[in-house]
Amino acid sequence: QVQLVESGGGLAQAGGSLRLSCAASGRTFSNYGMGWFRQAPGKEREFVAAISRSGGTTYYVNSVKGRFTISRDNAKNMVYLQMNSLKPEDTAVYYCAAASGVIGGFKREYDYWGQGTQVTVSS
Repeated sequence: QVQLVESGGGLAQAGGSLRLSCAASGRTFSNYGMGWFRQAPGKEREFVAAISRSGGTTYYVNSVKGRFTISRDNAKNMVYLQMNSLKPEDTAVYYCAAASGVIGGFKREYDYWGQGTQVTVSS
């Protein structure tokens, strides 16, 4: 089992920044690719970003490219999502997820999920 706990959400103004953190515990963190997803009210949970086990490869949904940066610190069992130039459409609950296999943009690729942290961006 891998336990994931997100933090860092909150209220930001459009154009502002937030940094989400996800603390992992349980099994060896560096054995898992990590991802961030988000779910807005009334919408499906969607992929935001992912990072490989070593941190050497990252993936982003087109709508956040150039604005969001995913990173990880395997020594601290942490993964981060730096969100800049926030827009109202970024408002959602953000979830951290861990994948034991190949990572990508599909929910089915991820084995463990956190409880989520709310991000609200005002215009």
